[in-house]
Amino acid sequence: MAKIKLTKNELKKQKESLKRFTRYLPTLELKKQQLLVEVRNIHKKVREIENKIKRLENDIEKWIDVFNEDVGIQDLFEIKEVDITMDNIAGIDVPIFKDLKIETKEYDLMEYPLWVDFGLEAVKKIIKLKTEINVLLEQKNILEKELRITIQRINLFEKIKIPESRENIRRIRIFLGDQQTAAVVRGKISKSKLEKKRITEVNNAG
Repeated sequence: MAKIKLTKNELKKQKESLKRFTRYLPTLELKKQQLLVEVRNIHKKVREIENKIKRLENDIEKWIDVFNEDVGIQDLFEIKEVDITMDNIAGIDVPIFKDLKIETKEYDLMEYPLWVDFGLEAVKKIIKLKTEINVLLEQKNILEKELRITIQRINLFEKIKIPESRENIRRIRIFLGDQQTAAVVRGKISKSKLEKKRITEVNNAG
């Protein structure tokens, strides 16, 4: 524990610090709860999207199995642009997935089986969903980092700063109380001496 001055000014300073810490702590707790909720929501969204991707992949595999052919769908489209904006979640700026622009290339319908149209759309959906997952995971990383920092601050306040301020206040009060008691005692002794001196002077004069 750092050495403190045992003065009235220091007592006032410690009281103000304690008030500030105890006022700020509920805000940190609220932020912690908000971040936990947001991280859980992201986990839920990621699982839902992963399930969608799995269903689409299963559908594509069924068509490939039926026709026993891989027609190179990946050559029939081109990713043009990822649309990502920034938004504020629990006081933190995070990326938000808006859209993924995919351009379908022209191809000869006579050269590809009928299921390719469906397969192409399914693959594009899968790519969009995987891109959304990547952005959600980036969100999660940012929020989890802020959550760790918030928890560290809460622990700092709860386990160190607030107890330290309370202990400092206690020590200063005890010291100032002792000083006041000592001053009173000294005053009484001084008064007693003066009274004795006065009495002695009166007796001598008589």
